[in-house]
This record gives sequence, C-alpha cells and structure tokens, in this order.
Amino acid sequence: METTIMTLSTELIILGLSVVLLFVHIGLQGVLATKERGSAWNAGPRDEEQKPLGPQAGRAERALKNFQETWPAFIALALGLAVTGRAGGIGEIGAIVWLIARIVYIPLYLFGIPYIRSLVWLVAALGLVLMLIRFF
Repeated sequence: METTIMTLSTELIILGLSVVLLFVHIGLQGVLATKERGSAWNAGPRDEEQKPLGPQAGRAERALKNFQETWPAFIALALGLAVTGRAGGIGEIGAIVWLIARIVYIPLYLFGIPYIRSLVWLVAALGLVLMLIRFF
C-alpha cells in the first residue's frame, strides 16, 4: 500500500492556529468577565440585565468581537488559496502578517494603548489584502 504524505500549506497551518487564537480570545474574555461578575453569573443563564463590564473585561470582549469581524475574511482567503492552488508567495506572507498582528493586537487592546493598536489592526488588514491579491 502506497502512502501519500500531504503537506499543508502555510495558509492552512495558520488557519488552524487562528482557531487556537479564537480560543485564546474566548478564554481571556471569559476569565476576565467571570472575575468581575462571579462564577454564578458564568454558570447561570445570564437572563438579567448586566451592568457594563469594567475596563479589562470590556476590552477583552471588544478585542474578541474585533477578531470575529475579520476572521471570516481570513478563513475564506486561506481556504480559497488552498483549493485554487495559489498558496504561497504574497498570500503566505499575508497570512503570517495577519496572524502575528492579531496576536500583538490582544495585549495592546487589553492595556488600552491607542494609535499603535490601530496601526497593528491596519497591518493585519494589509495581511488580508496581500492574501486577496494572491487569490486574484
């Protein structure tokens, strides 16, 4: 029986790592919100109106939402590059740039660092643009 070893493109490896990053975002947001609101809130149905989260938990929640806004575009581009055989080149560079920028974005948001955080978001967006250029 012949075994074919299929190697994953960098874009697909980063796609897998992006799921890990999603779990990091969710875990961080959950831990900070639970620290603030308590384990009964976390375990409960959360039906009642809640006061706004404090700075750290609120920032973690907003960083998660921000990630969720651009993550579908990354998924589509990574899969599109893989299935069309266009993985590599500037698309690969774009995927790496996107992942690194999204990782750097988390502490910048949590510590409330303005301007640099926005610049890092733009770098992540540039990564998506590089992937899009390679796709077309």
